[in-house]
Amino acid sequence: MRRFLPVLSVLLALVLVWYGAAVKLNAQWEYDQAARAGAAAPEFGQLVALTMAQKSPVLPAPHQVVVGLWQGLTGQAIISKRSLVYHAWVTLSGTLAGFGIGTGLGVLLAAAIVHNRAMDMSVMPWAIASQMVPIVALAPMLAVVMNALGASGAMTKAVISAYLSFFPVVVGMVKGLRSPEVSQLDLLTTYAANKAQVFWKLRLPASMPYFFASLKVGIAAALVGAIVAELNQPVGLGARLLQGSYYSQTVQIWAALFVAASMAAVLVALMARVETRVLLRMGMSR
Repeated sequence: MRRFLPVLSVLLALVLVWYGAAVKLNAQWEYDQAARAGAAAPEFGQLVALTMAQKSPVLPAPHQVVVGLWQGLTGQAIISKRSLVYHAWVTLSGTLAGFGIGTGLGVLLAAAIVHNRAMDMSVMPWAIASQMVPIVALAPMLAVVMNALGASGAMTKAVISAYLSFFPVVVGMVKGLRSPEVSQLDLLTTYAANKAQVFWKLRLPASMPYFFASLKVGIAAALVGAIVAELNQPVGLGARLLQGSYYSQTVQIWAALFVAASMAAVLVALMARVETRVLLRMGMSR
């Protein structure tokens, strides 16, 4: 219990700050309502109670978000389009598809860059430059192009997720594949190992720590890409966020944000668990 005390203390402090911010940001609405009714401004105790119960607050209180989460997760059937479980599954499926595509392309491109100087000099700068374009600006253009090609919304989402996830994998794998020391490469050369044998026996095993580090970044980036892509689609956590902003349903927005954040934390934790298992199996310390 003592081990968790610092975490719980920080969490409690954040909740208290959140409640204070909710009172501060939501108070103006109550003052305006009292002014319109010609009544006196509410006192502090009454003001706190009123700001904690607004239907469309500027900043929902923590308990309102918890209620919104509970209703969104358990208040209806999981196949209902009002269920956060349904929207989370739609986002997760697009995230995993894009992550798989981005990871595969990233590993292949990294291997090509390491083994071909021309690829290193020509492709790597373009890979870096591609990440300078804001995804919010790029997503609508990609959606138009994909629609013109007859692609489905799920494929469009996978492409945008892959776009964001492949770059961390490329950078991490290039660093990892180049991590073996010169003496190790020279040793394999004395054994007459060819490039394929050097890759499979030395470069690839040595790159595993870098690979998993890039995967943890990449899967979080893929989730961001899926959510951004869903801003142009009818379902998913991104669509849920946009619908909440249209109708000033701030509790809905915050509930969807917490689901997305929890999903990212679980995906990264799962990736870390796989990393631990794989590295221990390979005789490496994490």
